Amino acid sequence: MLPTPLTSSAAERRSVRPSPSTLVIFGASGDLSRRKLLPGLYNLAVDDVLPERFAIVGLGRTAMTDDEFRSLARRGIEEFSRRTLDEAVWKGFSSRLFFQRGSADEPSSVADLRVRLEEIERSLEMPSNRIYYLAVPPSLVIPSVAGLKEAGLVAAPSGPVYSRVIVEKPIGHDLASAQQINEAVCRVFDESQVFRIDHYLGKETVQNILVFRFANSLFEPLFNQKYIDHVQITVAESGGVGTRAGYYEEAGALRDMVQNHLLQLLALVAMEPPWSLDADVVRDMRRGVLRSLRPVEGDAVDANVIRAQYGSGAVGGKPVPGYRRESGVAPDSTRETYVALCAHVDNWRWAGVPFFLRTGKRLARHTTEIVFQLKDVPPILFNANPGARLPANTITLRIQPDEGFSIGICSKTPGPRVAVRPVSMDYEYGPSFEKVTPEAYERLLLDVMVGDATLFMRRDTVEASWAWVTPILERWAQREERWLPEYSAGTWGPVEADRLIESNGRHWTV
Repeated sequence: MLPTPLTSSAAERRSVRPSPSTLVIFGASGDLSRRKLLPGLYNLAVDDVLPERFAIVGLGRTAMTDDEFRSLARRGIEEFSRRTLDEAVWKGFSSRLFFQRGSADEPSSVADLRVRLEEIERSLEMPSNRIYYLAVPPSLVIPSVAGLKEAGLVAAPSGPVYSRVIVEKPIGHDLASAQQINEAVCRVFDESQVFRIDHYLGKETVQNILVFRFANSLFEPLFNQKYIDHVQITVAESGGVGTRAGYYEEAGALRDMVQNHLLQLLALVAMEPPWSLDADVVRDMRRGVLRSLRPVEGDAVDANVIRAQYGSGAVGGKPVPGYRRESGVAPDSTRETYVALCAHVDNWRWAGVPFFLRTGKRLARHTTEIVFQLKDVPPILFNANPGARLPANTITLRIQPDEGFSIGICSKTPGPRVAVRPVSMDYEYGPSFEKVTPEAYERLLLDVMVGDATLFMRRDTVEASWAWVTPILERWAQREERWLPEYSAGTWGPVEADRLIESNGRHWTV
């Protein structure tokens, strides 16, 4: 499957170098900035796709000089960039880095930010095109946008210069809080200026889902209830909560992973063909899937959703503690680290096809994949033996770490006898194109610079996903369970998840 030119205005926007702009990172001394944003921006500089005139201004509570911020950025790039640091590129890139002490909830510091931005833009002879990246906790989103408005740092959407804001997930902790945040953001910024980021949508193989489905006549006709028996979406992590215990105790796997990442993957694989690649057309199709999800409420939650916690076990041959033994976790915590659920998309294309979603920490290995299992062939000819049915054909999209796809089929084994066995046809993304796959944040940051919102979540999509997830959270709160099922670290999850899929006549493929 070779890349083909895009034919939409979205593609045209990406084919030209972005206009001069300043990226302001709120929370610039934090982990997200050091591990993802600054290395991602550096790689865009290596690729020579940044604007000819461009500035990066970090805003953070920690007092730092510009040089100290540059040193922090260099360490982050050396440790986390997919490319080794090139001194020639670094020299030009580092000269664009600046730091301003301040916080989103301090009006005076946001006013100081305005003065600093005007100084930098004047010295670099740049227009006041600004992108504000809110790499801050959800509680600071509302004061951040309010502070920007109060300081006069938000341009009108139709003016000679632009203002854009990037909002990180999680956007709220339930439907009501998401609506509150969205309302506050949209009081300051027009919806066209808001980029709600989900880094999963920036992964190359996630973007390739649309090409896989709609650029290949071999596959597109198969993606419907006539041919697909069921779909499995797995996002597995081998690591534990690590240093994020405080956040995880508040969020849990359903909020942290299902509400955004898994539901966005589901929307991509189940969406109708868009009539163009313009941002709102693609996002309309994704929203349509989320609005077609069958509600899971009350007793249906108990029957269709499994939650669990990891216990002690071994990962990579090393013993690891259970969740309740992790630093920062309450010893009686009932926060889930694993979720498996059965969902249905009640529309014409997918009627009757179950979608099984699962995600968890401390699982057997780190992987993200989507498996489409096709319906069985009739029980005749090679499939006539009731005691040895042929395995169903499968199409597997591997998102990470081994990016690519495979097709599981049945083939005759060599020899005089007719014996059939399953075989796999594999395609690996990286070796086929002989280049290192860009990080998700690189693509997403560049898209914001050119104003392409295709891979970002619109307000109605965020609220549609929360509307589906919130009744599950409410049911769990109502039950007030003191203990959750446990699974041993290093395994594929609790036995209850196996029972969930087996009660539907299927089994997990991994």
